[in-house]
Amino acid sequence: MTKAFLIEFADYNSWANGIVCDWLHQISDQQWEHEIVSSFSSIQATVLHIISAEHIWLQRMNVVENTEWLADTYKGTRAQLIVMWIQASEKLKKFALDFNENNLPVKFNFRLRNKELETLPFYQVFAHVFNHSTYHRGQLIIMLRQVGFTQVRSTDMLEFFRNLK
Repeated sequence: MTKAFLIEFADYNSWANGIVCDWLHQISDQQWEHEIVSSFSSIQATVLHIISAEHIWLQRMNVVENTEWLADTYKGTRAQLIVMWIQASEKLKKFALDFNENNLPVKFNFRLRNKELETLPFYQVFAHVFNHSTYHRGQLIIMLRQVGFTQVRSTDMLEFFRNLK
């Protein structure tokens, strides 16, 4: 992985998250909270999981000692959660922009939520964070369709690259 690719991946993540957030503003509270059989029980729970993950990885990479898993504590509104998601994506992008490319292969120590110590090179952490969001955005598209929201469009990385031209 190069810094240029890292920045493109961060840009893609922000772009795709922005599209999904636009959709989330359009759905009803009933659609937002509707119980669906998936990895998480609703669109709301899936969004909270994605944001929690982006947020905790930012904390870990910024060497915050006592990280917070937002899903355990969040009590705000849908609109506030969407704003938090956009902010987390932009912070990840800024972190990528400021990241020293020479540190991509450097091993990074962090604690999992169960407090277990883990070590991965930074490039693998970045790949995980962005792929994790991509995975769950795909689930959100299916969930949105299941609750009757059909105005979805591609958030595929190819579409992002095509829009760069």
